[in-house]
Amino acid sequence: LCPGATRANGEVNPQYEGTFVFPNDFPALQPDAPEPGASDHPLFRAAAARGVCKVMCFHPWSDLTLPLMSLAEIRAVIDAWAELAAELGASYPWVQIFENKGAMMGCSNPHPHCQVWASSFLPSEARLEDRTQRQHLSQHGVPMLLEYAEQEACRKERLVVENADWLVVVPYWATWPYQTLLLPRRHVCRLQDLREGERDSLASIMQRLLIKYDNLFEVSCPYPMGWHGAPTGPYLEEDCGHWQLHAHYYPPLLRSATVRKFMVGYEMLAQAQRDLTPEQ
Repeated sequence: LCPGATRANGEVNPQYEGTFVFPNDFPALQPDAPEPGASDHPLFRAAAARGVCKVMCFHPWSDLTLPLMSLAEIRAVIDAWAELAAELGASYPWVQIFENKGAMMGCSNPHPHCQVWASSFLPSEARLEDRTQRQHLSQHGVPMLLEYAEQEACRKERLVVENADWLVVVPYWATWPYQTLLLPRRHVCRLQDLREGERDSLASIMQRLLIKYDNLFEVSCPYPMGWHGAPTGPYLEEDCGHWQLHAHYYPPLLRSATVRKFMVGYEMLAQAQRDLTPEQ
């Protein structure tokens, strides 16, 4: 993924100096995916999943992860995220920005990058978040995650880091030991709705959070992360005021850089449990 390198499909990367966005060479979604054949039984239903997949390199250097980048460089990543969210969101209902960092997360290329998948449908997590946030607003008259951020800011029991525009907490419902949730203090539905100052402060709080992760484990901490915001495409014409922009971080580590948590046994078959001692 370095500037000037030849990718698996034979294409040569340009001599880019900032972020670099290109179509995924092995996309999981295609804009012209064919419709599956009609099912002969209601238990076996299928529909075409259409969309586009892109890759975004954060920086020309292959050894410079987000916490090691300057605030200006992180801000450029945020701007590119917002631009992609707006561009792809004009046509698709859901734009999923995510990063799988580290070999432990199955990342096949060490060059710091993320992926952006735009789909013709709302994925399961998006549908669940849409329903629960809509219900909360209907019942309580305030966006759920906006109220939650205000409560966590006051209680400070699970607060990891904060600034004037953002806060990071270990969510009350966390199931992964070092899971965090990044939330804006202002009601914001989508990445592209962020103000200039909020983008600057987002770069700052992301850097602080990721440095903390690296320092805690004394390694370049692995994690999957991703942004969730209000649906786009046809939903741009609807009232999505129940939504609040946020990002999830899910480091897989348990007690050290070499010991990871696995969701197995009871957690797969019944319910997630927390890896805490009675004293904790």
